Amino acid sequence: MATDYDASRKSEEEQKEESLEALRLAATNKDASSSKIDEDETEAAESFELPGADLSNEELSIEVVPKQDDEFTCSVCFLVHHRSARITDTPPVCRDCA
Repeated sequence: MATDYDASRKSEEEQKEESLEALRLAATNKDASSSKIDEDETEAAESFELPGADLSNEELSIEVVPKQDDEFTCSVCFLVHHRSARITDTPPVCRDCA
């Protein structure tokens, strides 16, 4: 930011008043914006799945495709990658784990 050294300077008292006014405006804006967000905590908590939850009645919603001929399973992360991501042959290691 450019500074004009020829401009008249404000006293410390004026600077304090300006900073206080800026803080008041920031607090007012914060109060106004916080009233817009009105989320029920119980609704938010219901969407979380706890570990060990009973998922026996849930169905798989994606299609599982078997490993293709041009893919390999990394021996470090156990993810299936395309053969272009292979760095070593024995054991097969992907680019991310190498």
